[in-house]
Amino acid sequence: MTLDMIALRGFLDTGGPALWAIAALSVLTVAIVLWKIWRLTLDGVWAKGRAERALRDALAGEPGAARPGTRNLHLRFVAALQSGRDLPDALAREQITSVAQRELGQLRAGLRPLELIMTIAPLIGLLGTVLGMIEAFQALETSGGQADPSVLAGGIWEALLTTAAGMAVAIPAAVALSWFEGIGERVQADLEQMATRFFTSRAQGDEAA
Repeated sequence: MTLDMIALRGFLDTGGPALWAIAALSVLTVAIVLWKIWRLTLDGVWAKGRAERALRDALAGEPGAARPGTRNLHLRFVAALQSGRDLPDALAREQITSVAQRELGQLRAGLRPLELIMTIAPLIGLLGTVLGMIEAFQALETSGGQADPSVLAGGIWEALLTTAAGMAVAIPAAVALSWFEGIGERVQADLEQMATRFFTSRAQGDEAA
């Protein structure tokens, strides 16, 4: 075991079980954030240029690059729009709405754990602080009020450490959650705009016919 590992373990032991739990939550937070970024990249949420071109082709009656099995979320939605072109209006709207809800549901996968971490990390930290303060004052009572102030201060410092650690985990989790939710809202707006363009073009085609 390296000196860094020994120092880290000693630091975690200082805060007790609460600090170990917060450390586990911090690792989980990093894993979820990296996984979400990887999934969003695969879904192409930052690259919708191909979907815009495919939508223009679809509105012009020329099947574009959109295929149902593509990884690009926007292209999958354009493919759903294309598949609803020959359906009655009500059925097409129902089908496209269902596809949009499914895609947005998948896009928001993993956000609930981040929300839970954001909520419980400070609470675990506060619990560790309360337990540490209880131990410190029990030691003061046992000593008959003659405890060394520096020892008592050290115990309180160790207790407060868990609260700081809990906040240090919750704040990045809250920032990441807000960022991912913002991406979800932007993608939802993109899908709504595509659907509006599709049904507007469809209505204009029906009027022309």
